Amino acid sequence: MSMFENLSEIDIDRIIEMAWEDRTSFDAIFAQFGLKEDDVKALMKREMHPKNWRKWRARVSGRATKHEALRDKTVNRFKCTLQKSTGNRISKKKY
Repeated sequence: MSMFENLSEIDIDRIIEMAWEDRTSFDAIFAQFGLKEDDVKALMKREMHPKNWRKWRARVSGRATKHEALRDKTVNRFKCTLQKSTGNRISKKKY
C-alpha cells in the first residue's frame, strides 16, 4: 500500500505547489497533509519529470525557509505575498 494512496489529485497538486513555494515549510505540509519531509521528497520524485525534480532538490537543499526551526522568526506565513495564485503549472509526469 502506497503512503500516497489516500491523497486526491488535488491534494497532490497542492503539495507540489507548497513544496515549490520558498516560504512554505515542510512543517506546514506535515500539518496539513501528514507527510514528513522524506515523504514530500518521495512524492515529488514520483510525480515530477526527473529534470524538474533535480531542479527542485537543488533549490530546497539547505534553504532555511523550508525548515521552521532554521528560518528567521519574522517569517510567519506559508505563502509569499508576491506569489501569483494562477494554479499549479509544474510539469508533472503523465501516465
